[in-house]
Amino acid sequence: MWQTARRTFDVSEKTLVMAILNVTPDSFSDGGAYFSIDKALKGAETLIAEGADILDIGGESTRPNAEKVAADEETRRVVPIVEAIAKRFGVAISIDTSKCPVAEAAVNAGAEIINDVSGLLFDERIADIAAKNQTGLILMHLRGTFETMHRQTPVENIFAEVARGFRASIEKARSFGVENEQIALDVGIGFSKTFEQNLELIAKLGKLNEEFANFPMLVGASRKSFVGKILSETIAPVERINGSIAAAAIAVWNGANIVRVHDVKATVEALKVVSALKNQR
Repeated sequence: MWQTARRTFDVSEKTLVMAILNVTPDSFSDGGAYFSIDKALKGAETLIAEGADILDIGGESTRPNAEKVAADEETRRVVPIVEAIAKRFGVAISIDTSKCPVAEAAVNAGAEIINDVSGLLFDERIADIAAKNQTGLILMHLRGTFETMHRQTPVENIFAEVARGFRASIEKARSFGVENEQIALDVGIGFSKTFEQNLELIAKLGKLNEEFANFPMLVGASRKSFVGKILSETIAPVERINGSIAAAAIAVWNGANIVRVHDVKATVEALKVVSALKNQR
């Protein structure tokens, strides 16, 4: 079970599909697509109709070489969108941020999950917001700072490193009063990892599931550069759909409970097939 501020998800029964809704001008794949309340509401309606369980709303791009956004500007971008979607739809809303003021404002506006790509490295006070509001809290693994997270020297054993990071993030969250039932873990595909390590984490996800069996596992591989590298170096992010679906399907087969995606309808359909096949094992 995964507990958020407004509901309990049984992740043993169904893989959750988290739809990406970036209200940024510069995200690597969909920058500018939802950069207004009207566009965001129309996008949310479509994503929900396609089967999204969660809408993950972000106001700061974390692509390589992205510029850091001030907390007040990030808040200005996301809060009206969160508020408008929360008023119109009953879908679970996640705020994708690593800043405490943004997380707090978004939760007050209707978000019930905080998705912290830094796993509390950048601003540990996010855990306090999660504890006080009993939100879901996604802790992603990465190394370095916002500016250096994509330029880290590779570690030799990526599974040992991700496990170490998870343990540290969980311990930090607990120190603020976050309960285990609120926590989900994200392996951080594409963040401070080599091409080969990204593949290995998805192909052998079970290694992490064994140690962290009590926590839902999230994989976000949608349209990322490792998919493009496999398909073609020149392929645009929006053309990486088929490869992204394959990565999501394999991740779920290997134990992922949540997938974070751009292409909801195609992912939902693929995961129905994965579920039917898994039931026959």
